[in-house]
Amino acid sequence: MSGLAALVPPEDAAAHARALLAPLTAALADTLRCWLSLHGSWDRTAVALGVHRNTVRQRIGRCGELLDADLDDMDVRAELWFALRQR
Repeated sequence: MSGLAALVPPEDAAAHARALLAPLTAALADTLRCWLSLHGSWDRTAVALGVHRNTVRQRIGRCGELLDADLDDMDVRAELWFALRQR
């Protein structure tokens, strides 16, 4: 492990990830991970997941609701990305 992730003990990072992402189903977490990895592109995420872009929009909207998070906020996105990489 390198970068900022190396500054957080793996057990603490995993516990934080579990707590933060607990409201999400596996399918929602996978969609969120893909969407974040593609910099919020609805179309590219839809192609990568083999679903319609509106499905991606609905799933990401649901993630925001369940996490009570503003997914337009880069700080929120960064924290979620870190957590998703710990799963």
